[in-house]
Amino acid sequence: MRDKLMVSGLVLTMMAAPALAQAAGTPPAQGPSLITQLLFFLPLILIFYFLLIRPQQQRAKKHAEMIAAVKRGDTVVTSGGLIGKVNKVNDTEITLDLAENVRVRVIKAMIIEVRNKAEPVPAND
Repeated sequence: MRDKLMVSGLVLTMMAAPALAQAAGTPPAQGPSLITQLLFFLPLILIFYFLLIRPQQQRAKKHAEMIAAVKRGDTVVTSGGLIGKVNKVNDTEITLDLAENVRVRVIKAMIIEVRNKAEPVPAND
């Protein structure tokens, strides 16, 4: 049995050698050109830009504007879920009044929402 497998392997090798020699003389198959590849990837890049990158940039810009507009007396919500009234505003941090005689210093970037005095707070129905 082992001899038959060896002989069949040799026969296949001898038959494949001329085919490989013929294939070596032909020029290699060319892939798609650079322009074709760019035309394929350009729509993908545009989709990623308009669906992922641009909305994230707009959201970050709105957040930066919101943080820059925080003033004393505003009610804010922090990323930790604390709701407090702004007592003091510095360049990088603010001081919140959470309750009577309870003040907390918070980094401005941790503010996720600013609720002004005029805005009603939604009810928990």
